[in-house]
Amino acid sequence: MTTKQSIVISDAEWEVMRVIWTLGQSTSNEIFENLKEKMKWQMPTIKTLLGRLVKKGALSADKEGRAFIYKPLIEEQSTMDHVSQLLFDHMCQMKIGSTIADLLDEVALSQSDIVRLRNVIDQKAKNAPEKVECNCLAKKTD
Repeated sequence: MTTKQSIVISDAEWEVMRVIWTLGQSTSNEIFENLKEKMKWQMPTIKTLLGRLVKKGALSADKEGRAFIYKPLIEEQSTMDHVSQLLFDHMCQMKIGSTIADLLDEVALSQSDIVRLRNVIDQKAKNAPEKVECNCLAKKTD
């Protein structure tokens, strides 16, 4: 599996990828069963999304009997990391810290997640500047 940074995944395609990443591989029927209540989608919608993801290079489709087995060609964590970085690239650097703090207030975290976050923060604190500079405007050169 690789990370294909140029792949853009729609919100609907993310739902399909989450099922496949969780299962490791899946048929369209398994995806349908996992998403029918949550998303209220019909089978043709699932098949359209799978076709798009195969075309984009996010999934492989191997025929087994009458069904296709879909497997991820992109890694879940690196894909999430890439999307997160793209989001932060659009924010003022001065506000990223408060955005992360607000996000931490809203999400569920395990004890091991919290330990890892503390370790990352402790390491960052060793070399952190007093203030992060704004990156929104061009710097003036006198």
